[in-house]
Amino acid sequence: MIPVLSREQIRAFDKKAIESCSVPSLVLMENAARNATDVFEREMLGGRARGKHVVVLCGTGNNGGDGFAIARHLLTRGAHVTLRLAGANEKLSPDAKANAAAWTGLGGDIALLSKDFDCDAIVDALFGTGLDRPVEGELRALIEATQAHDNVFAVDIPSGLDAQTGAVLGACVTAKHTVTFAHHKLGLLTPNGASHCGRIHVVDIGVPGSLAEESAAQLLEPTDIAAFVSPRALDAHKYRAGHVGVLAGSPGKTGAALLTSQGALRAGAGAVTIATWHDALPALQARVVEVMTASLDALEKPLIEVAASFATAKRAVVAGPGFGTDERAATAIRALLVGYEGNVVLDADALTLYAARSGELSSARAKLILTPHSGEAARLLGITSDAIEADRFTAARTLAKRANAVVVLKGAHTLIVSPEGRIAISPIANPALATAGSGDVLAGVIGANACNMGTFEAACAGVYLHGAAADHWSKDGRHRGLLASEIADQVPTVLAALGR
Repeated sequence: MIPVLSREQIRAFDKKAIESCSVPSLVLMENAARNATDVFEREMLGGRARGKHVVVLCGTGNNGGDGFAIARHLLTRGAHVTLRLAGANEKLSPDAKANAAAWTGLGGDIALLSKDFDCDAIVDALFGTGLDRPVEGELRALIEATQAHDNVFAVDIPSGLDAQTGAVLGACVTAKHTVTFAHHKLGLLTPNGASHCGRIHVVDIGVPGSLAEESAAQLLEPTDIAAFVSPRALDAHKYRAGHVGVLAGSPGKTGAALLTSQGALRAGAGAVTIATWHDALPALQARVVEVMTASLDALEKPLIEVAASFATAKRAVVAGPGFGTDERAATAIRALLVGYEGNVVLDADALTLYAARSGELSSARAKLILTPHSGEAARLLGITSDAIEADRFTAARTLAKRANAVVVLKGAHTLIVSPEGRIAISPIANPALATAGSGDVLAGVIGANACNMGTFEAACAGVYLHGAAADHWSKDGRHRGLLASEIADQVPTVLAALGR
């Protein structure tokens, strides 16, 4: 896993490099600027800076110092550079002042601040990771003016994005590419980060990344998932591979149960049994082939007893997709949670049943994985969706601790958070996943992995496989038209690639 740093950890990393390792801050800034210029020239200028017109927007802090140094490197490579300073010269930080002097010493001008961007590309070096308050006034108008240009390059972080939470602080630059220094930052790996960063490039600044003594989160890599997913034994049989129980479906919503079971089977479950309501069973049975079915309420036994006994022989259970939120659904879910000690994935309607009562989940005997989107997480915590998106990391940690469960907070760069506060982040933000039934498939994929893994590892593996399946489908540039069933169908291909 790749370390992802908080704002405080970034500062500690820089401080250690400068004070403990005796690497001058100007050397770090020069290394960062040179490597950023390499990425900018390659990705934004077609591999050749000579003759291109670039506008560099600089603030007065160290991010602006990076901008001055990048402007100088572009000048030496033959670009025509217009540098605009958002602030007074006397407010420049010491390192920014040194690079401003080098820029003007080579004949570079500092142009009047303007919102006219008639150029090949813009370099955004206005605000760095230290920004923690809304951008207002003239600077906000300047940021908004950059949004009309489709070739913007952000230095370390798009100006206006909170490096800690990913919140937009009033207004935010929308970049085509973002180069960030030494390590990923939390705010980059959020839905807002995905919208404003474009493609993210991490470049070194001339000191080992291992100087970071701790990280706030970790970014998943394919090798992590390959380590979680063991090869299937040659003598495996379906029940050893894992029998997944699915409590899902209701009249008019049997498709959710089918997609969940398809996700589980494609991810390696050896068998799946769907338990649903008697009035939904005929429609379900007319469509299943590889999946077994059971009725929850057709027997003379009490529902609470039937639901608990259904789970007994299963290696993992997925509960909630299309299940309903009436009293019978609530009874079945309660019976599962108190009567089963295995791994349970709670999704969709099962989460809604615990709206504003997520603390009650902490008493479950089952080991829980919750898979909410921001709306469901908001209902569980009794707050708004906007509050969730304002700080997804805090929200997911709070929910995981309160429910004593692993939480999968879905969205671009889905979060996986343990009750102890460990955070893993999906590297994938694919808009093709915005399709009906996608979450049902994810629940099934996680359920299959939960047959043979701990809850945190199963959630990480499921999230990665689900996202990578969408990436595989859209590798030729498609981002619309993906069906949820097609996500499931791509999972074996992704698993095979991990095995190689």
